[in-house]
Amino acid sequence: MAVQERYDTRPFGPDITAGMGMQLLVLEVLCRVGGLGTVGWFTGCLFAVVTWAVLTVALRRTWTTSFGPANRVTLARTILVGGVTALVADSFDRRTPVVVLITFAAVALVLDAVDGQVARRTGTATPLGARFDMEVDAFLILVLCVHVAIPLGPWVLTIGLMRYLFVAASWVLPWLRGDLPHSMARKTVAALQGVVLVAAGTGILPRASATAAVAVALGLLVWSFGRDVAWLWRAGAAAGRPPVVAGAPSLAGLRVTSRRAGPDR
Repeated sequence: MAVQERYDTRPFGPDITAGMGMQLLVLEVLCRVGGLGTVGWFTGCLFAVVTWAVLTVALRRTWTTSFGPANRVTLARTILVGGVTALVADSFDRRTPVVVLITFAAVALVLDAVDGQVARRTGTATPLGARFDMEVDAFLILVLCVHVAIPLGPWVLTIGLMRYLFVAASWVLPWLRGDLPHSMARKTVAALQGVVLVAAGTGILPRASATAAVAVALGLLVWSFGRDVAWLWRAGAAAGRPPVVAGAPSLAGLRVTSRRAGPDR
């Protein structure tokens, strides 16, 4: 039996610790410049601690010898998402600087295209990096949905919850865990969600226009999701795996793709 040596994760410590420190620094700047309140500060700190803990555990389960430049870009995106999360949490009982919130979200979305390019050009793409990227994307979309749902209504949360419903469904329907083929349409629809939510979150668009834009984005998301689920169903049946689990509920969700792994990224 081949024996693999598990690398020590201590070299990653400075990266994660520096990221947590930068997150706290961003929150402090938001407090002094943007008037971030207690709720926002606490939420941002909780986000930083949870991110640090999850990354530490994930790194201890990998065989990677370096945190890598692409993961550092994703970590920078995570810090921006932490700022967005703090501002959205604070918006429930006070006015928050929407310009700062939208700027943070927009930069995080732009950097989503950067970390994948860095990973491919430096040859540092890893399953951990792909998962890290994917989870940051999904959480940012969910937080933006919360922000947009305040003026437009709770139905907007459907966009952010779809990916998590998909994960929950895959626990009881294993055929949903299959690999999907490359699809530019899927990538375009996924990217569109962030763009539309940022535009709607600015408050510049008339309410009717913002509602229509988000509704169209949601419709495209449901279409994309339904197409992928149908493909996975057929692939499971063709492989001789029963696509239906007896007694299992029929749940649906969106497979959120990452630009850090596979041909679809």
